Amino acid sequence: MNKLIELKNISKAFDGEPVLENISLDIHDNEFITLLGPSGCGKTTLLRMIGGFEYPDQGDILFMGERMNDTPPHKRNVNTVFQKYALFPHLNVFENVAFPLREKKVPKAEIQQKVTEMLDLVMLGSFAKRSATSLSGGQQQRVAIARALINHPKVLLLDEPLGALDLKLRKDMQQELKKIQQSTGITFVFVTHDQEEALSMSDTIVVLNEGKIQQIGTPIDIYNEPKNAFVADFIGESNIIDGIMLENYKVSFSGHTFDCLDNGFATREPVDVVVRPEDVDIVPEVLGMLSGVVTQVTFMGVHNEIIVDIEGFKWMIQTTESVDVGERIGISLDPDAIHIMKKSKYSGMFGDYSSYSNELDELAEAGGEE
Repeated sequence: MNKLIELKNISKAFDGEPVLENISLDIHDNEFITLLGPSGCGKTTLLRMIGGFEYPDQGDILFMGERMNDTPPHKRNVNTVFQKYALFPHLNVFENVAFPLREKKVPKAEIQQKVTEMLDLVMLGSFAKRSATSLSGGQQQRVAIARALINHPKVLLLDEPLGALDLKLRKDMQQELKKIQQSTGITFVFVTHDQEEALSMSDTIVVLNEGKIQQIGTPIDIYNEPKNAFVADFIGESNIIDGIMLENYKVSFSGHTFDCLDNGFATREPVDVVVRPEDVDIVPEVLGMLSGVVTQVTFMGVHNEIIVDIEGFKWMIQTTESVDVGERIGISLDPDAIHIMKKSKYSGMFGDYSSYSNELDELAEAGGEE
């Protein structure tokens, strides 16, 4: 894919507080790229810089090789869809979508053709004469997207546009947005804090935290090969345990030596070991590589989510097996269930599920003091 936008060593601060630090990122033609991270990580500021609503303190923004740092939004071949769709309440659906074309004095027949095509694309062809205020949230979002796409920008920026929708509608719109992106060939830059949303829609995910890029990769790479404990914890659930890399393909943790698929670490190097809850097999205690006692069982519909205390560390396991609180069980791990990461500033902060119960206890105690 051709490189469309280049961000080179971008930094930004507000009132002396760094929001983005030394960000470098390439965005390609016909790519669905998602900026993912918790609130305050800098993802929306980065999106606004691409759109021209904020300017970097340091670094360069290049659009097809041309420096765009000081170019205002209306002179960039970029459109933005915000969480609040900003439709014109006095105009019907057709006129909302037609507005950018009328501003450009496009001939009437061409407007009719383009708006009709765009409404068909977002499956609102029969809603042309409806008032914008009479539409549901999902329908209003489709109108906003159609209006943003009518001029065929090179890039469409979407700032958490699904945030106001209910769960089922969010999932429907995730699929629709991906279809629209693929059918138009326009590059989508999507901002969200929702991990599942990012995994289901994106070609590329950029994980941000504390104003820095933590990892860039495909959804499969980000999920299966997280670079540090923050990424492993933020993208899905993870058990993150202290380990020692004994040699290539051998790691020790929780008092047992395991085969794994990782290499290239120093002999006896301290590491973080990641095991996804769905990759843990429950076996009889006597057959387990590790064993512990079940402290919590939660029915999740498709599976049970259980917490197992193994030598004081609370493991999360997702399984279709039925177990009871207080039962002793064994667990078995295949080599491909174990992923090794280098230690980082996030080591020791995530992955032990005792933190959930501790937080609940603290809240209960705080409530009792009032």
